[in-house]
Amino acid sequence: MNTKDIEQLIALLEQSTISEIEVGRWGKKIRVSRQGNSVVVQNSGATQAAPQAAAPAPAVEAEEESSLQGQAIKSPMVGTFYRSPGPDVDPFVKVGDHVSKGDTLCIIEAMKIMNEVEAEVSGVILDIQIENAQPVEYGQTLFLIEP
Repeated sequence: MNTKDIEQLIALLEQSTISEIEVGRWGKKIRVSRQGNSVVVQNSGATQAAPQAAAPAPAVEAEEESSLQGQAIKSPMVGTFYRSPGPDVDPFVKVGDHVSKGDTLCIIEAMKIMNEVEAEVSGVILDIQIENAQPVEYGQTLFLIEP
């Protein structure tokens, strides 16, 4: 499923009174559920026929209707999200940190290339919406910054 399919599922969920939708295609499942004021998207990634072949992809949570207000910093590419430049190094930023425009917020690894994501505005980090070492999609919100 691509991002547009997931957005359509979220829109369908928001327009109805149901609390959960699960769709399966090509051995992969996407579950979109409503939890309070937020919408949670879970991607199983694994096939039923060969669970040993690949580990299930971790759940991806998207706070589409978050009560937090701020400017969203979105992923410029598909890849793996890293909060720090190395496993034994402190993260670039934490919730509550003040950042300046151009500061490095995270790294996205794509095809073995480490790409730094920089702050588009100066402000305070309100939320980090992705866990370390998790896959991200193009346009997925990574951070919320209060300018």
